[in-house]
Amino acid sequence: MSGIPHDHYEPKSKPTKWVESRLPIIGLLYDTLMIPTPKNLNWLWIWGIVLAFCLALQIVTGIVLVMHYTPHVDLAFASVEHIMRNVNGGHMIRYLHMNGASLFFFAVYIHIFRGLYYGSYKAPREITWIVGMIIYLLMMAAGFMGYVLPWGQMSFWGATVITGLFGAIPFIGEPIQTWLLGGPAVDNATLNRFFSLHYLVPFVIAALVIVHIWAFHTTGNNNPTGVDVRKGSKEEAQKDTLPFWPYFVIKDLVGLAIVVTIFFAIVGFMPNYLGHPDNYIEANPLATPAHIVPEWYFLPFYAILRAFTADVWVVMGASWITGGIIDAKFFGVLAMFGAIIAMALVPWLDTSRVRSGRYRPMFKWWYALLVVDFIVLMWAGAMPAEPPYSTISLIGATYWFAYFFVILPILGVIEKPTTPPATIEEDFNAHYGKPAE
Repeated sequence: MSGIPHDHYEPKSKPTKWVESRLPIIGLLYDTLMIPTPKNLNWLWIWGIVLAFCLALQIVTGIVLVMHYTPHVDLAFASVEHIMRNVNGGHMIRYLHMNGASLFFFAVYIHIFRGLYYGSYKAPREITWIVGMIIYLLMMAAGFMGYVLPWGQMSFWGATVITGLFGAIPFIGEPIQTWLLGGPAVDNATLNRFFSLHYLVPFVIAALVIVHIWAFHTTGNNNPTGVDVRKGSKEEAQKDTLPFWPYFVIKDLVGLAIVVTIFFAIVGFMPNYLGHPDNYIEANPLATPAHIVPEWYFLPFYAILRAFTADVWVVMGASWITGGIIDAKFFGVLAMFGAIIAMALVPWLDTSRVRSGRYRPMFKWWYALLVVDFIVLMWAGAMPAEPPYSTISLIGATYWFAYFFVILPILGVIEKPTTPPATIEEDFNAHYGKPAE
């Protein structure tokens, strides 16, 4: 557990001593609940419990849906309609699962951008960050495969387009694509594979979440100042921290209650707002939709994928250097995955000696522009692949890569940050007043 000095669990009764000597589960739970937590955490730190709620919701509702779903191209669409019309509470279970994915991604984006602002990726939390990015990639995989299962028009054609990206990889692309599809095209084998993996991946995510929590419990939580908890003695540590229970558990539960209230209002009154109407039309390989659009949480990276067309100079240069091996389609695939890898590499790209963006005046502006850029890319990804949207996507993609690979490394050298407080206690007292002696 955390290296911050604190009291550990000591069993007192005979039954608890007996259990603890054989399986120290009570002590583990105690150390988890009573872990010293920086006392100055703000409301941006509530999204961890929202993410835990989303994962539990997706697993539970998914298990119920699986009881009534049939993974076959001739029956999948009808089985979803059966869930919606005939299963008791089936429409609500499906809407919870469908919108739960959106809440999951909404929460994870806030979680990621909070980490990017407050420097939660900096030493010694690099492994925590990397594990988090792996969880995010698995979420994207689960979300994509889940979108295919209703077997509507967007399900079928989305699967066709996205799996086609793997075919763009030189030399090995076609075998990989065939392996993913289970054949030469999106068909029954594809649906079965995606169904199997969609059911499995959330449990892998759950295991990685445990590793993620274990990692930040080992290094201690980051906080808005980026200043570490004092570790000289238990008394000093207590000046910077509060036990996770009851202080932060109650705060997290209040935040969760507000988020869940809004979530249930959306599920109850506008459950299809974020969906696409074409997905209520059964998949038809002979009728291509006018505009194929993925779910909203994929749109920023979908925009980056489409931004690099054959007439973009960097694509032409890459194609010329490689003798045509890297064409526009493959370059777009590299750019899409590269945009995610850039976030994963940020612990080594950010050269600033100050952890929190709160004390970096130049960084704040570039970071704010990154947030705006992400939202603009999301909007552009939902638009047709034509001017001016393609130009906007290219500008947005350029800034995304420039931020991580150029701006962050240079800022760490030229920026003059302000001085952070010496201790977390000092920051807490400055915001909330010094407690009475």
